[in-house]
Amino acid sequence: ARYDAQVIVEPWLDGGEYTAAILGEEVLPLIRIEVAGEFYDYHAKYQARDTRYHCPCGLPAEREREIQQLALRAFRAVSALGWGRVDFLLDAQGKAWLVENNTLPGMTDHSLVPMAAQASGIGFEELVWRILQESLGYRPAEEMDVNQA
Repeated sequence: ARYDAQVIVEPWLDGGEYTAAILGEEVLPLIRIEVAGEFYDYHAKYQARDTRYHCPCGLPAEREREIQQLALRAFRAVSALGWGRVDFLLDAQGKAWLVENNTLPGMTDHSLVPMAAQASGIGFEELVWRILQESLGYRPAEEMDVNQA
């Protein structure tokens, strides 16, 4: 036989692709990804000029909040801290399906975390500083023991 006797079958989810950027305990506005082809693959992400990123994402505010909370729970479920991104697909009924927790998302000028931050009024320089603070477990100076390594 050319293929194994066991296969994994997953449903086709065609309700849209969304991403949630996380910064500490804050989930930034969702971004809806719209591709011209079937998949958000390497070509659609890095080469195609017709991939569209929508922020605001177009979902009703209450539904966006629900998905943001789901993203934060998914992020915490894998003990992720600091910052990252959680990706979802929606099915035709609007149910969110987790695609992945991304604990090291891109930070280029066309990456999704800086895009969501910008939509929140957080510029790139401030975003970098906040990521550093989150990553280093920032505490105010008066709470830090400078002699502790």
